[in-house]
Amino acid sequence: MKEISAGGVVYRKIDGKLEIQLIQDRYGKITLPKGKLESGETVEEAALREIEEETGINGRILSLLEVVGYRYVNPVGETVDKEVHYFLVESVSGDLKAQIEEIRGVEWLTPEEAWEKQRHSGYSNNQSVLEKALKQLNFEVNP
Repeated sequence: MKEISAGGVVYRKIDGKLEIQLIQDRYGKITLPKGKLESGETVEEAALREIEEETGINGRILSLLEVVGYRYVNPVGETVDKEVHYFLVESVSGDLKAQIEEIRGVEWLTPEEAWEKQRHSGYSNNQSVLEKALKQLNFEVNP
């Protein structure tokens, strides 16, 4: 079985300072907003919809960062090949608000804070996604 999802690294600039959005999922891990494609949706449409639903932020896609693939076993015991399309997304409007049915919290962080939280509390397959986003935003990370 194959499942396709989309999401992104959302950023904004406030008074010239870069901020990165990270969420805490229902398992307490730091991650990026993402979700499954709905019927007839493109990966870009799904990414923007999921970001808005999970975080309250409307965005504009700048670029594709990475397509991450992994396997997991769903609740009925089927092996699922998951493919997640991650985009770099600029925040354009909205108020930060976590969708409590799906995630525990959402926050804006400095690039340094975001990188540290990802390294210590994030999923390993999101590390390269966040690193690529930060590099595109002219912020160098220390691995």
